[in-house]
Amino acid sequence: MFTYTDPQFEGVLPAMNNQIEGATNAPLRQMLRDHRGMRLSRRIKAIFWWCYMHTEHPLPAAKILKVMPTDAQIEDAWHHASREHGVAATIPRWGDAICWHELHHTSPHRNDWD
Repeated sequence: MFTYTDPQFEGVLPAMNNQIEGATNAPLRQMLRDHRGMRLSRRIKAIFWWCYMHTEHPLPAAKILKVMPTDAQIEDAWHHASREHGVAATIPRWGDAICWHELHHTSPHRNDWD
């Protein structure tokens, strides 16, 4: 965060020096926004798929389906993590509600930044 104060760096530094934020997190967040209506377990599976497809040497789709976690395995992992970290007992259903901007288009431009 305070990289610019380090005396070993001279000259102009990029405004955002967190390479993960723009290169990796941004497309993942966009995918989650685009698939907001899916169950959370399915969105988690989509994240697994996206990350795996962006590895250096991904397997063919038929082999990926054999090694990817199933919905039941994702639910079990969620329940195990919720017991360990004190989260709710069930996977929350984020994004299952109707959003105002999906029904009311007041502008030709996208306004779903929230």
